[in-house]
Amino acid sequence: MYRAVTRDIEVSVTPRYLTERSSPDNGYFFWAYEIEITNRGPETVQLKTRHWLITDAQGRRQEVRGAGVVGETPVLEPGESYEYTSGVPLPTPSGFMTGTYGMVTAAGESFDIEIPAFSLDSVQAARTLN
Repeated sequence: MYRAVTRDIEVSVTPRYLTERSSPDNGYFFWAYEIEITNRGPETVQLKTRHWLITDAQGRRQEVRGAGVVGETPVLEPGESYEYTSGVPLPTPSGFMTGTYGMVTAAGESFDIEIPAFSLDSVQAARTLN
């Protein structure tokens, strides 16, 4: 698990390679990643945007920006958590992701929180290291 805390908001990420959704012979490797966002602070906050940087093993970078996550813009009261699962394909057997979530307080203050950098590794990537 990977974790980052910004302004008392914790983001935890657990990635896993999905063999059944991948086709290594065709250069298609797929990962799911589970995200948990926990508001450990005193203010109510809402997740409004996401910004991802996805880098494959050849250094090619893809940037993704959008509203919310999985079609939602969750509101987190103090002490509340929100979890979701999403996925990402790559043309290489490994890579990594990092990014930020755009948040807004109930008072209207906007700020970004860090999504920890996390590694995407497949069985094929492990084989090339041995």
